Amino acid sequence: MRKVTKLKIGEFSKLMQVTVKTLRHYEQLGLLMPSEVDEWTGYRYYTFDQMQRLNSIRDLKELGFSLEEISSLYIDNYHSPSVSQLKQKMQECEQQIKTLLKRRQQLIDMVNAQKNIKTMEKFSIQTLPSIIVASHRSVIKSYSSLGELCVHVIGPEMQRLGCKCPPSGYCFTIEHDKEYRPTDIDIEYCEQVEEMGKDSALIRFRRLEEVPTALCMKHIGDYDHFYESYTEAFKYIEEKGYRICGSPRTVYVDGIWNQEDPSKWLSIIQIPIEKD
Repeated sequence: MRKVTKLKIGEFSKLMQVTVKTLRHYEQLGLLMPSEVDEWTGYRYYTFDQMQRLNSIRDLKELGFSLEEISSLYIDNYHSPSVSQLKQKMQECEQQIKTLLKRRQQLIDMVNAQKNIKTMEKFSIQTLPSIIVASHRSVIKSYSSLGELCVHVIGPEMQRLGCKCPPSGYCFTIEHDKEYRPTDIDIEYCEQVEEMGKDSALIRFRRLEEVPTALCMKHIGDYDHFYESYTEAFKYIEEKGYRICGSPRTVYVDGIWNQEDPSKWLSIIQIPIEKD
């Protein structure tokens, strides 16, 4: 009679390069039961048959089968998937490939968008395309309050509404005050989204028309010195023979959310213009 080699759970774990925790989990699922459990000591013993079964489980997992699916195969006494099950996994793989390729392209677009912002000249003339935005308008104490508003109010509400934003993460503010106000600023925060949603008490969805011509200018530094950039921008507009034909936007690229040093904050001022 062939002598059966029995291994304690720790020995089996070490030889098969799988944690004891995983083996206990497989046992709870009824997926890989010990060959023997000593009724007095509670020691679990595994044999060569369990080695083969564990290798089979690993192979199926690598093919994309879940533990529940693998368990069903063994319950039905099928130790390998059927042709139809394999074809189903092939379809799932193809869908995952499409999803990953889409995600890869979105990441490429995001990297390129960031590179374009970082390398753009201080002044540039651009077309701002028509977009759908989720907007929130409120009166804030100061510009420094904007970050907190985005994190604690706007962000959670957009998430609740299921908003999907493009990888470029285009967001900007529009000020509605007719004069400068150091406090109690009437500001509208807009963030580009992929589709129209249902308005809520905090968020309104709308489509912004294309801006055929806009002066885009880099502003590096804190928000208390926007006036310096606006002075430069208006000088450029006059020298180039343009006039302003719409409300300026302020796009926030780097700020307190990702850069502690205010001197390195990057914003883009966008001013709709047209030729005189």
